[in-house]
Amino acid sequence: MILLQSPSRFLLQILQDRLLSPDKGVDLDCHSVEFDDVRYHIQFSMRNPHVVVLSVSLPIPPPEAIFFDGLPFGAIEAIKAAYGAVAQILDPPKDGYNLTMKLNLSKLPSDEEQRQALLVKIASVREVVLGAPLRFVLKNLATKTVAPEMDQLIALVHRPKESFFLLPQAEKVTVVYPMRFQDSTDIVLATSFLQELIESRRTAGLNNAPSCMWSPSPPLELKGAPAQALTANAGFVTFVIFPRHVEGKKIDRTVWSLLTFHAYVSYHVKCSEGFMHTRMRRRVESLIQALDRAKPESEKSKKLVSGKSFKRLSLNEARSNSNS
Repeated sequence: MILLQSPSRFLLQILQDRLLSPDKGVDLDCHSVEFDDVRYHIQFSMRNPHVVVLSVSLPIPPPEAIFFDGLPFGAIEAIKAAYGAVAQILDPPKDGYNLTMKLNLSKLPSDEEQRQALLVKIASVREVVLGAPLRFVLKNLATKTVAPEMDQLIALVHRPKESFFLLPQAEKVTVVYPMRFQDSTDIVLATSFLQELIESRRTAGLNNAPSCMWSPSPPLELKGAPAQALTANAGFVTFVIFPRHVEGKKIDRTVWSLLTFHAYVSYHVKCSEGFMHTRMRRRVESLIQALDRAKPESEKSKKLVSGKSFKRLSLNEARSNSNS
């Protein structure tokens, strides 16, 4: 199993290169798109080589997900806490983007380790912004409390026009994902993958992992959710998070894993599909080779009407002739 990484490699590489040679660079204006339609626009100017302008576009939220001024609940506070004096939020953001920040690289810490950690945090702006409400809920779970404004079913955006749901309680937080896929093959593979995931949770080595359930119909926790949010062609996955799962630094991994769960499943579904296609092609090739070996020489050489003969080439011979 491969886990997606929180920092954007595109952003991190650009920031590191600019930091190494701020006076030898050139004006830069480039765009990048990540999974789930998160887009970045990064700009440098040699007139002010220590300043970076970073704009971020988030997935379009569904009606049930609540955004404040184009950002999830608690995103502004999370940005200020994560980046401090290095980042200045520009209001309004650039057209077509939810967030625009001016980053002053001259204010990065002088210590090499701390500077690198902050660069990684800047490259993880997706997690900081989209994960802000989820982190707020899980921090309250660590202290076994529930914030007054978060004591009901909460919808959080994670894909364009799609959301997952939180049901916060003092002792646990229930997380429910409606799993949707467009391709019919993906639906079959995802359903099988999720059922196997539930079975693997029951092994002895995963006793401390969050409990995991799958059902073809909406669970009771989604009672009161809008009807359009309850359509899922690959069922519903439910995780139950307890305080032990968000202790100390565990909260960072928990936030990112929950935020990208659908992308994690989609990635492995596509990998499984590609693997099966490769196996099928190899199997067909081996069967063709077996048929070629089984033909007697008299059948391999046939005559044309003109009296000339030709020889049917095997698969390997045809490939070698085409390469030559």
